[in-house]
Amino acid sequence: MPADRFSTATRLKALGEQAAARVYRARPPRRNRLTGRAALLALVMCSLVVALAYPTRQYVSQRSDIADQRHRARQAGAALERLREQQARWQDPEYVRQQARRHLHYVMPGETGYLVQDGSGTGSAPKGPRAAQRPWYENLWDAVDSADKR
Repeated sequence: MPADRFSTATRLKALGEQAAARVYRARPPRRNRLTGRAALLALVMCSLVVALAYPTRQYVSQRSDIADQRHRARQAGAALERLREQQARWQDPEYVRQQARRHLHYVMPGETGYLVQDGSGTGSAPKGPRAAQRPWYENLWDAVDSADKR
């Protein structure tokens, strides 16, 4: 048997280094995680997000405006319906008489009109004790005459 110049430990070490060299040579060198394709894809995605942000915001804003306009249209429709009902009431002569009695203190022929005051002194009472005893239309004409004299 020829004498080995190297010991077993030295030979095992050399064999391990050769095996490791073969393994590391077979595996490709490690690259960065961010490849050129990935960077391009990220750039395209960011561009799309930026490009679509303004139109999306405008779309949401316009949808909100449309909802507001629909709400206003419903409110206007309800107000129109109330006005139509009020117009129909005013077409009824009995309702007109009732409103004239209530607001203008009209009395029908043969009736006696009374005006009850609570004594609080508030309200739109005519000026002077004599004016309180006259009909409303005389007070109105007096007010027009006094305004004409000014």
